[in-house]
Amino acid sequence: MEILGIGVDICDVGRMARALARHPTMPARVFTEEEIAYCERRPVPAEAYAGRFAAREAVVKALGGVRGWRWRDISVSRAPSGAPRILLAGAAKERADALGVERVLVSFAHERNAAVAFCVALGR
Repeated sequence: MEILGIGVDICDVGRMARALARHPTMPARVFTEEEIAYCERRPVPAEAYAGRFAAREAVVKALGGVRGWRWRDISVSRAPSGAPRILLAGAAKERADALGVERVLVSFAHERNAAVAFCVALGR
């Protein structure tokens, strides 16, 4: 496997909490049902939402930009092992396919005030 791109993003947890409070429809517009269910089960949902938001931005960076992508074109799922994994659809999937990306790895780090996502786009 070859590294075709990397991306990193940070999201302020407090800012995410405020956005969620001001815009109750935000989760349904930005996140998948699976992501919402996961985040709402967490002790601090805003922290989990912030991580997933950062992952979207990190994926776009790893793909070198994605024209016309929508929030739900990139999502975070869980592998059977429990490890997070990136799922692509729509414009993000088209861009990944054009680049020869076969898989996007993601890693998260959370602190009280920030969530960070780091992504690596892999191909042959």
